[in-house]
Amino acid sequence: MTFIRSLLFLLWFLTVTAILSLVFLPVLILPAPATRWLARVWSHATFFGLKLFTGIGWEIRGTPPQGPALVASKHMSMWDTLALWLALPGPAIVLKRELLRIPFYGWFLWKGAAIAIDRSAGARALRKMNDEAQAALKDGRPILIFPEGTRKPPGAAPDYKPGVAGLYSLLGVPCVPVALNSGVYWKGFAKYPGTIVLEFLEPIPPGLKRAEFMRVLEERIETATNRLLP
Repeated sequence: MTFIRSLLFLLWFLTVTAILSLVFLPVLILPAPATRWLARVWSHATFFGLKLFTGIGWEIRGTPPQGPALVASKHMSMWDTLALWLALPGPAIVLKRELLRIPFYGWFLWKGAAIAIDRSAGARALRKMNDEAQAALKDGRPILIFPEGTRKPPGAAPDYKPGVAGLYSLLGVPCVPVALNSGVYWKGFAKYPGTIVLEFLEPIPPGLKRAEFMRVLEERIETATNRLLP
């Protein structure tokens, strides 16, 4: 039954993605807010199919930031990006530049949401990331980053990268940690029924030293995430 339900969702997801990508391709020539609106439509459609075919729902705990903020989230599955896109007001997402090379998906990311990082560019990449992040904050959009840099299965040892601390120091805005348990229900192809929790935690005020910030960030996210796991 899990295989059939997961397969039905995959077919739904591919169909919805293909239709929206083709029908709304002209949106790419419009201002960026149009692309962000389309991303919300796609996310809602994906979650509709996820609930319909696999029985996965979701809930938000805590208060999402409404003003300028750096949002640092645990990352377990593709679900996380979609949910945070719906929970936050048009976030600018820090991601790998390679993702922009994916046809259609990468194009829409580039136009509407991405702060793309070339990991081989060193300090130059950090300066570029800071400039784009500052522009997004001035536009009233939060910055979203996954501080481990990749997806981690539930219970895996944490591996927080220093890039989040550099961005925190440069931006001078509160950092809102986010815990979640999506990896319990969204395991690659396999989907298991249940309710995914997305929890916004107590903000970390700006101004902490790098080491202290990293300690507090990891402690808050990992403690809350472990509490959400079975």
